[in-house]
Amino acid sequence: MSRKNYSEEFRRQAVELYESTPGATIRGIAADLGVVRGTLTGWIDQYGTGTKTHVDGTRVHTPARPHNPSPGTGSESETVEQKLARLEAENAALRAEATKLTTEREILRKAAKYFAGETNW
Repeated sequence: MSRKNYSEEFRRQAVELYESTPGATIRGIAADLGVVRGTLTGWIDQYGTGTKTHVDGTRVHTPARPHNPSPGTGSESETVEQKLARLEAENAALRAEATKLTTEREILRKAAKYFAGETNW
């Protein structure tokens, strides 16, 4: 069996999914994503916040998962102004990416129509 390489973004999203899904288990999330439980556990150790969403929707601390903050993810020492600036920059980047994707999708749609019109079967 070959090793799969997952992007850091995918890893972080998998951890966020585990932490934000009420009542989620590592086994369930790993099965949904098609990854090995041990792999997901490693990602949680690396990228996790040390909290989990309880079945009733409340966030609870999970001492088995220590908090290992990564650079650029924000921290408790971040001021409100810094957090606002970071979130606004992130929002602007996401909007720019959405605009780019919309443009690319439109180009692909036009190309598909063009090539569909060329086929004379």
